[in-house]
Amino acid sequence: MTRTVSIRVFGRVQGVGFRYSAMRRAVSLFITGWIRNHEHGHVEGVIQGGEEEVAAMLDWLREGPRHARVTETEFSETDGECFDAFRIL
Repeated sequence: MTRTVSIRVFGRVQGVGFRYSAMRRAVSLFITGWIRNHEHGHVEGVIQGGEEEVAAMLDWLREGPRHARVTETEFSETDGECFDAFRIL
């Protein structure tokens, strides 16, 4: 079953390679969707994939890459379009 989750990640998540690291992790897990910087300093996006893969991606997002400092995450199940790749917007 495909799961789609809207994500918001707060903390030191811009200017530290967060989006590019997230894209590499998503591709390795066969996750599709998108991620982008938000003007208020956090990162937002949508991830889509199998149950186990999405759970693994959410775990990764709670920590982020080495140079990031994640202080808070918000995840919500969502319906919507199907994605064919993972993109940085």
